[in-house]
Amino acid sequence: MKKITLLGLFLFSGITIYAQDHKKWTIEECVDYALENNITIKQSELDTQLADIDKSQAVMNFLPSLSANTSFNINTGANVNPATNQFENQTFRSANGGVNSGVNLFSGLQNWKNLQRSKINIIASQYQLDKMRDDISIFVANAFVQILFNKEQIKVLEAQNKITKENLERTKELVEAGVLPQGDMLEIKATDATQIQQIIAAENDLFISKIGLAQLLLIEDYKNFDIAEVDYGLFPDAILNEDASTIIAKAKQVVYDVKVAEASLELAEKDLELARTQYYPKLSAFMGYSTRWSSTNIDPVTGGNMAFIDQLYTFDGTSFGVQLSVPIFSNLTTRNNVKRSKVNVERNKYLLEQANLDLESKVYQAYNDAKNAKKSYEAAMQTAEARKLAFEYAEERYTVGLTNAFDFNQSSIQYENAQSDVVRTKYEYIFKVKVLEFYFGIPIDQINPN
Repeated sequence: MKKITLLGLFLFSGITIYAQDHKKWTIEECVDYALENNITIKQSELDTQLADIDKSQAVMNFLPSLSANTSFNINTGANVNPATNQFENQTFRSANGGVNSGVNLFSGLQNWKNLQRSKINIIASQYQLDKMRDDISIFVANAFVQILFNKEQIKVLEAQNKITKENLERTKELVEAGVLPQGDMLEIKATDATQIQQIIAAENDLFISKIGLAQLLLIEDYKNFDIAEVDYGLFPDAILNEDASTIIAKAKQVVYDVKVAEASLELAEKDLELARTQYYPKLSAFMGYSTRWSSTNIDPVTGGNMAFIDQLYTFDGTSFGVQLSVPIFSNLTTRNNVKRSKVNVERNKYLLEQANLDLESKVYQAYNDAKNAKKSYEAAMQTAEARKLAFEYAEERYTVGLTNAFDFNQSSIQYENAQSDVVRTKYEYIFKVKVLEFYFGIPIDQINPN
């Protein structure tokens, strides 16, 4: 759990100012706000946009290319007249222009495979984004539950301290009446001071946990940040009635860890296909139209300079044809690229296998954690009930002078610890069940109040 919290703080670095007006945040609002404003998610969304652009380019690669060109020259000395293709030893001006188009007829289905790869990349980018959203939701839920635990812990400590203060007043009266020794009152005073220290420490833990969640949400107003005062009790734990293998099968459908690895393997396999297209000959077709003009061209009819428009019509021309390029030797570049792609495919196969194993391990761990957390909570409840009866019995004996203040305080401390264990195990149980439900496709932020 500590690793998750540290990773969460790393992922959510960066802070923005948000005017809260003492707003009380629910877990749903916390998760929604984090998903909307988190920098890492915004970066992942940019990756999906780039994937869409790559797909658009892959589609455009099927279309013919089209380009136009023109130039204007001033020539001095002996130069070839571009209109007559004859040497002229004089200064003249010339211009030419044209339009060219080309189309790829065959290149080992490279364009088609690029289009397929771009579609897979879009899916992979979306999986990455969805996985990031899931991770952030877990981080936020963990931080939220931590605040709930700290709030409940303070209530337990304050309730215990209230009882201690009442006993202190009663003991003071008995000491003044000569029924109890002075040492009993001093013992309870020491307990009261210790409990006050515990309350201060718990309040500090609560403040730190609020800061942690505020940082996850990129909110700077730590002082006024708080979560809704709702009694989040236990909820149905029907998920524990499911078999672990059933949860694993469901997790592979809804959790994105395996899907990301599967998409990465598909991309690697498509990259291998693209690398092999370099072995194939490339056939392309082209067509062009060009025309030219020169300031020294003589009209054979009038004997004067030929008009600009007449030259454009007279000296224009078209060209078209096909071009075949056959790879013979390229310093083994293609061969080595294919080898690299094969290695990458094998690596991604192992990564997919590892992703499946990791997911199974995580689900089994979450399943056992949730079951053990339930047992721990039930045991803590039983212990707290027993400690309560023991404390009440000790209190009665202390009131009538049948036990001393030290033994009474020991019973009180044990009861206090038992109550704290109930709070701790309760919220551990809530979070661990929610993690298990997450693997079963139930959103992590669905915690229903009593």
